[in-house]
Amino acid sequence: MNFKYLVKLSLRTFITRPARTFLTILAMGVGISAILIFVSLGYGLQKMMLEQITTEEALLTLDVSSPSSEVLTLTKEKISEISKIENVEEVSPLAFFSGQITLEKENLTGDTTFNVCLPSYFRLEGIAPKFGKVFENEKERKVVISSALAKSFNLEEEKAIGKQVKINLFLVKTTETGEEKTEIFEIKEPYTISGVIDDDVTSYVYVPIQTLENLNIEEFSNVKVKVKDGRFLKQVSEKLINMGFMVSSLSETVEEANKVFKAIQITLGIFGVVALIVAAIGMANTMTVSLLERTNEIGIMKAIGASDRDIENMFLFEAIVISLLGGLTGILINFGVSKFLNALVNTLAKALGGQAVTLFYTPLWFLIFIIVFSVLVGIFSGIFPAKRGAKMDPLEALRYK
Repeated sequence: MNFKYLVKLSLRTFITRPARTFLTILAMGVGISAILIFVSLGYGLQKMMLEQITTEEALLTLDVSSPSSEVLTLTKEKISEISKIENVEEVSPLAFFSGQITLEKENLTGDTTFNVCLPSYFRLEGIAPKFGKVFENEKERKVVISSALAKSFNLEEEKAIGKQVKINLFLVKTTETGEEKTEIFEIKEPYTISGVIDDDVTSYVYVPIQTLENLNIEEFSNVKVKVKDGRFLKQVSEKLINMGFMVSSLSETVEEANKVFKAIQITLGIFGVVALIVAAIGMANTMTVSLLERTNEIGIMKAIGASDRDIENMFLFEAIVISLLGGLTGILINFGVSKFLNALVNTLAKALGGQAVTLFYTPLWFLIFIIVFSVLVGIFSGIFPAKRGAKMDPLEALRYK
């Protein structure tokens, strides 16, 4: 039997039994869409979390800090030594100070924490402001504040941009007798707020390091160390640990988070598989009923020369076409439901003052996998009726009523 007649005979059921065939395809589509929707939700939550906490550069960055014993400190000399380690591409130090910030025009003053750093620190930390932008020049008199600090001044985050502030730093110095003494380092020139970071919990300010040259910072709290490639993270980390520093990596946190989300995706996928199994059973039942209805037809085909292989191919091809259409229907249902739920969630988020999010994300490779998987389900659902039809005796098939 040539391919043209095989296709024509296999697809007769779409004409003779359109309602049943449509319902079978729909059931298969619902089962496939259940897997897609549940797994896409897992991928969407994972993608949303990673976009919130990290960037590509942040994943190549190590956080280096001094041990709690304070025997080893992050001095300028040590940072220079770190920058010379093989495969280290960039270093960006950070110093902490407590102090006071004054909103000049409103004459409001509050206590806060000051993070003195280079502009590159934002990029390596993966920080992006909610409003405005970070300072791009280490000598420009601009600061970036947290939304918690803005709210402590009763300022709307967006309206804080462009406000003038003055800064006083509290410096703790040790006297010759070993006593700690706090001095106030007053900065006379004002700064302009250029950006606001979305953090309603902690009050802090980022200040360009070169605007505090007179402070002569000798020790730093931590330093960001970016490596040239992810392959060198472990190698550079080991060298820093051997130097006596404490080292952590955001990539390790992301890796652990990915493991958790992988478990969530598998769990959600299992729920979808249950729906697919039910649909596959329904499809196998449809193919069996189709076999019984076409028993006389099989007898006639065999009587005029059709081989067992022709009969088997006819039913298998029919099952594959139905399952493939079911897979494509499932993909369409997935996109429709995902778009609707995303729109619904974002409408509620905007009404409550939140930000738009993407709850569902379906990787291209997973869509290809679903199509291949649909074909396999069709093969397994149709193989029993196909084998049974191929083995029928022509005379018995012609007598069947």
